[in-house]
Amino acid sequence: MARAIIAGAGALPGLLLAAGPACVVRLEGVASAPLDAPEIAARFEQFGQLFADLKAADVTEVAFAGALARPKFDPALMDAETMALMPRIAAAIGQGDDTLLREIAAIFGEQGFTVTGAIDLRPDLVADAGAICGAPTQAQEGDAARARAVLEALGPLDVGQGAIAARGQVIGVETLQGTDAMLRFVSVTAPGSGGVLVKRPKPGQDLRMDTPVIGPDTVMKAAEAGLSGIEIAARSVLILDRDAVADAAEAAGLTLWARA
Repeated sequence: MARAIIAGAGALPGLLLAAGPACVVRLEGVASAPLDAPEIAARFEQFGQLFADLKAADVTEVAFAGALARPKFDPALMDAETMALMPRIAAAIGQGDDTLLREIAAIFGEQGFTVTGAIDLRPDLVADAGAICGAPTQAQEGDAARARAVLEALGPLDVGQGAIAARGQVIGVETLQGTDAMLRFVSVTAPGSGGVLVKRPKPGQDLRMDTPVIGPDTVMKAAEAGLSGIEIAARSVLILDRDAVADAAEAAGLTLWARA
């Protein structure tokens, strides 16, 4: 089965390439890192051309990896296939990221491609439940529970994958702007809070298309925001370079653990 990695920004496309031979789809306007693999150039406005190029390369499996901003479609550049798909895509865009990504997965499936998730290709990048660096205190467990409750309540609204609580109060919720923006907000509005960042999928989220991720940079930004710990969902949050993440947490004095 020939595989294609549809590459967004960040380290994940390269990590998935390490799982086995693949070509890399580079989307116009997306700052994806150079990789040692055959490439297919693509545009958001030209799904028909992309499908044709993938089939010509005998691709039967696709994996989405890395950060992708919501696309801006230039009608003047759309091929006939994309024009026909636009009503579906436009309707999905108005319902949130998970709905949009599920629709994109369905479209690829209708073309005969299997959509494979990052966790399926690199199960070594997720953590089982338990401590990764240090052990959470009772207060940290309480803050994590509060942040989890908020994420569960917001799940049906398809808002975000992260929340921060400190001393029982919610001080940050991830929205479209992402985790880094939430951490910057907390660093300004609640410096030195000692709070806990919880990172986990939205309830029912399609992990094939969008898997939550943390890396050393997440840990450093959490420390800069004055947090004391990070809780991630076991087996469903990717850790980019686990050793570096654990070292960064230890150096910053942050507790890091996974919870089922």
